[in-house]
Amino acid sequence: MGTPDFAVDSLDSIYKSNHDLCGVVTTPDKKAGRGQKMKESAVKRYCISNCIKVLQPVAFNDEVFINDLKSFKADLFVVVAFKILPKIIWEIPSKGTINIHASLLPQLRGAAPINWAIINGLRKTGLTSFYINEGIDTGDIILKKELEISENDNFGSLYTKLKKLSSGFIIDTIKCIENGLKPVIQSKIKSELLKAPKIDKKNTRIRWDIDGRKINNLIKGLSPYPGAWSTIKSSEIRLKILDSSFIPKQGLKGINGCVLSINKNCMVKVKDGYINIFKIKVEGKKEQSGLDFLNGIQRKKIQFF
Repeated sequence: MGTPDFAVDSLDSIYKSNHDLCGVVTTPDKKAGRGQKMKESAVKRYCISNCIKVLQPVAFNDEVFINDLKSFKADLFVVVAFKILPKIIWEIPSKGTINIHASLLPQLRGAAPINWAIINGLRKTGLTSFYINEGIDTGDIILKKELEISENDNFGSLYTKLKKLSSGFIIDTIKCIENGLKPVIQSKIKSELLKAPKIDKKNTRIRWDIDGRKINNLIKGLSPYPGAWSTIKSSEIRLKILDSSFIPKQGLKGINGCVLSINKNCMVKVKDGYINIFKIKVEGKKEQSGLDFLNGIQRKKIQFF
């Protein structure tokens, strides 16, 4: 069960293994793009190209869908980047339903663990396989695989690394289940646990009054998509900053968010240094370099807000 391309590597590994892949569940086709044409999920496209049976339920409580799942008589359901399943679904297979989550649980439970690993400035993340239960990413853990986060990683690069890692990880997880490995109960201590809530308009906006390193982590954690955003004060023109670095410097005077030209670099003053902008996208325009942005505003003094 999966939808985006993140799930395709796991699906491909299972399909090419010695296991019997009974069928695949993905979301219904959706209208997308300017022409509002119907678009299939990445998982469905893979299934079509490999002649794999696909189910696309509109509702999980649909009796026909539930009966179709039961008819597979599957030992195991595998979930990767899919919707939250009701108990009536995940309790069907004899050996349970497992999920692959892109963090080292119990840290970063939630919808966007890859983004939040970088936003929180972590130097390590990974994959966790666990049995689905009635909680959100709280089930008993089967296996973990760690991955270092480099200084140059952004959301896009870390996504790709974890996606590739999932290919062998899912097969190793299934082997653990076959060999009767006893799962580990997740810690119930909730304090000091980082969360990974859904990315939205509010938590993607840049606050220029916080530490520069945190601002830079936010930019990297949302690049190349959906992008950390701000506005140009007084005009309310929205823009997204897609690549940057943080230059620490103490004792600066001036307004946080003020855009400056320093040695032909587009710098934004923050309380403990500068954010050096490499790539920026102004609403309604193409992506451009920080220098091109400076030239476009004719190096006038502006403030991000």
